[in-house]
Amino acid sequence: MQGTEFDLAIGSTPVNFTGKERHATTVNGGVPGPLLRMREGTTVTLRVTNRLAEDSSIHWHGLILPFEMDGVPSFSFPGIGPGETFTYQFKVQQSGTYWYHSHSRFQEQTGVYGPIVIDPAGPDPIQADRDYVVMLSDWTDDEPEWIFRRLKQSSDFFNYQMPTVGDFFQDVRQMGLSKAFEKRRMWDQMRMNPTDLGDVSGATFTYLTNGTSPAGNWTAIARPGERVRLRFINGAATSIFDVRIPGLKMTVVSADGQNVEPVTVDEFRISVAETYDVVVQMPDDRAYTIFAQSIDRSGYTRGTLAPRLGMSAAVPEMDPKTWLSMVDMGMGNMPGHDMGAMNVQGSPQPSAAMGQSHPPGGQHGGAAGTTATSPSPGAGHAMHDMPGHTMGGATPGAAQAAPSGMAGHDMSAMNSQSTPASAQGGGNMAGHTMEGMAGMSGHDMSSMQDMTMLGTEPGVDSRSMAPSKSLSDPGPRLRDNGRRVLTYADLRTIGGPIDQRPPSREITLRLTGNMQRFIWGFDGKKFHEAEPVYFKYGERLRVTLINDSMMNHPIHLHGMWSEVENENGQFQVRKHTVNVQPGKQLTFQVTADAIGQWAFHCHLLYHMEAGMFRKVIVA
Repeated sequence: MQGTEFDLAIGSTPVNFTGKERHATTVNGGVPGPLLRMREGTTVTLRVTNRLAEDSSIHWHGLILPFEMDGVPSFSFPGIGPGETFTYQFKVQQSGTYWYHSHSRFQEQTGVYGPIVIDPAGPDPIQADRDYVVMLSDWTDDEPEWIFRRLKQSSDFFNYQMPTVGDFFQDVRQMGLSKAFEKRRMWDQMRMNPTDLGDVSGATFTYLTNGTSPAGNWTAIARPGERVRLRFINGAATSIFDVRIPGLKMTVVSADGQNVEPVTVDEFRISVAETYDVVVQMPDDRAYTIFAQSIDRSGYTRGTLAPRLGMSAAVPEMDPKTWLSMVDMGMGNMPGHDMGAMNVQGSPQPSAAMGQSHPPGGQHGGAAGTTATSPSPGAGHAMHDMPGHTMGGATPGAAQAAPSGMAGHDMSAMNSQSTPASAQGGGNMAGHTMEGMAGMSGHDMSSMQDMTMLGTEPGVDSRSMAPSKSLSDPGPRLRDNGRRVLTYADLRTIGGPIDQRPPSREITLRLTGNMQRFIWGFDGKKFHEAEPVYFKYGERLRVTLINDSMMNHPIHLHGMWSEVENENGQFQVRKHTVNVQPGKQLTFQVTADAIGQWAFHCHLLYHMEAGMFRKVIVA
């Protein structure tokens, strides 16, 4: 669909992605919905009719528009009732690749999403002979409400990568019996899962490319010598993908709709709700596989770039299911601390690789915020709810001797990582028991006595001790894989920041969760427990996000741009969704130039529904 007038209908449509017929919620009968092509500078009218028996909505993800047109029920409008039509109308103020989706409960998971391409008002600086959208998503035959209940009952319900006896004996062969035992004991006593990279896996998901399963082989046509623009959109409910085209280099030219200085890579990670435009050049008359494996390596989706329909290329094996590392626990790069030969730097270790078999039954492709200055990268790691842990019987925050079981565990480097004295007691180091810490060879924890504790609530099971500010880390399961992997440090938005003013105020928010209870929030509070975050209209703010969990969180601020800073506080890249890696800290600046009530949330749908959501009021 192209132009300035669009008519969309949300309804229920039979689909079959897995060999079983199910009903999807669809836009104009398709999954995904139709491509909407607009032009910068025009005023568009979109009439959306709801043919469901329940309320619905559409949010125009990444578009700068009046808050009444943003499409978030109870924030910007009441929603679209059964049988009703809502008319969205706004001026298109940008160009690039974006998308739309429902903001009503789990309708995004069941099919209400689609791509948006906005052509620039003048000549497009990115020249290509062919132009394709590649929309990645996840489909399940199960009811999302059932999935959500299972996650609340057991957060690892869909994780089929738990360490096995076979993995243990493989470790014994490669590292010896004592280190293999030490490695398992540490993780067991911390009550943590070293393979927990995604909430929902290929055990229930089928991964799609433009609504086509891997067996369907969606194909983009390109002749030898042609430049092809591929507009990647992650429209999944909760799946993060690692994308590559074996045999071809990709030149990234746009991130979240904003043109960037071209950077050539072999692979990129696209978090939920992000978009990346890449340009490739067809070198010869043969097919190439567009391969997107899920971050948990439980499945993949694929398409083909080829001169003719019906062609295909080899589909690569999925990468090893490596374990999370110290960096992903927010404990930084501690010299000599290898978590039982687990790779401090996060590079893949054969000893940690899990089997490649698919789980059975899976469908596979084969001002509520803290207003303060930004904390230092080492701002404390809380440690509460640690069975039997009294730190020598003293009260939290007092100078304490290490338990006898910690002899020989030198963590003196942590002295410089203390939190301010005003921090409150309590905490839970991701369920870490002191007995579990005893298994971490080479670290004398006696010097932890000076560490001040941070307060936590039932919704917080961990605090990052030393969150890294680095933008150059590609993340778990991509580090040192032998390929050139895109990072945020590679992205530089052309033209620099929109607003040159320095920030007049700073806000810090911690991304928190309790995995066992599947509770997610900001600063330990779920949405219904938190007050709104207030921005003063016209002000320039710096927002720091600290990820206290061991999972990625793609954070989306509606209505305004997030201008990511590098470690030195300099402008790096403009985005509408920022992915905050496990145990990391990310800072962006925002200009509060949009009056109204805006959503601010994690774009992993089940995390959002579990509480990682805030209201931002600009007034």
